[in-house]
Amino acid sequence: MSEPVQRAEANHYTWGEVCDGWRLAHTQGLSVIEERMPPGSSEQRHFHTHARQFFYVLEGELALELEGRVHVLGAGQGIEIAPGERHQAQNPAASGAEVRFLVISSPMSQGDRTPA
Repeated sequence: MSEPVQRAEANHYTWGEVCDGWRLAHTQGLSVIEERMPPGSSEQRHFHTHARQFFYVLEGELALELEGRVHVLGAGQGIEIAPGERHQAQNPAASGAEVRFLVISSPMSQGDRTPA
């Protein structure tokens, strides 16, 4: 039986030395992660062979490079990324504020990441 989940009790991890992730749902078929990126941080450009992802901004502004085109997403906006599409999430230093967003993946993206 499912139980409510809250970030304060979710599995937390640090990535990119300064960014945070909280696993809100973590099954083979579905992953929901809340992430926090401070200004000036970015992830490595990569792609997923199997996982389809949806990035949804909760707070701040996320620059998401997708196949060479940068999409700037604000709170309440999202974008879908198909398997095989090269992408990179960034929070430019000029933003001056952290960004919080959800990354929803199906199937889960863990173990399905290739540098681009």
